Amino acid sequence: MTTAALQTVLTVPERFRGPAGVANGGWLAGTLAGALNGKRSAVEVTLHAPTPLEQDLRLEHVANTVALYDGEKLLVEAIPVVEEVTPPPFVRFTEAARAEAGFAGHKGHAFPECFACGLREPGDGLRIFPGPVEGKDLVAAGWRVPFAVADEDGVPASVVGAALDCVTGWAHFKPGESALLGRLALQFHRDVTPGGVYSVVGRATGREGRKLFGESAIYEVDGSLVAAARATWIAPR
Repeated sequence: MTTAALQTVLTVPERFRGPAGVANGGWLAGTLAGALNGKRSAVEVTLHAPTPLEQDLRLEHVANTVALYDGEKLLVEAIPVVEEVTPPPFVRFTEAARAEAGFAGHKGHAFPECFACGLREPGDGLRIFPGPVEGKDLVAAGWRVPFAVADEDGVPASVVGAALDCVTGWAHFKPGESALLGRLALQFHRDVTPGGVYSVVGRATGREGRKLFGESAIYEVDGSLVAAARATWIAPR
């Protein structure tokens, strides 16, 4: 017996790009995580191929899996996971905002148009610029959530996923360095408020050949955990 698939169409607007011409990996991960289970339990999202912008893609929901296809080509797949996603430690907002001055992307950014960490106009991109936190093996940024990223239900899971994404890479990158997101496990604990201020924190957790591993979290100013992520990046050959 086969389970019928629920299919919908997803089009990624140009605004939500990461590298030029393709969708931001964190935005995709958040989108599929939200489609799979709303916004609470942990979801692991694997990016199999770059996702094009501004074209109709097939989002398919079968049992406990959500997958995104371009024709018959599998682009992204999301599955629930049992284990909790471990966050890096809390960094106070003032300390996180101060760390932005050391953001390596200010000296050299491989993807300056990225929706999450690119040098976009205020209100257009998220402008999350994680830099090293003094005295700690962490990177952090202060995130002032643009009202322009909210919809009628608040800040969507896609935007939260984007906020958790690049910080895990910048925990590794020097100016001009880059990698592509291969996998992101997400866990949402609280809603993000339009216009709110948060600390976005990341840390590198290891490297294995071309694979870079990292963790990230979003915290409220009182230290309450909002969301956490665990990332695997693939560095260029």
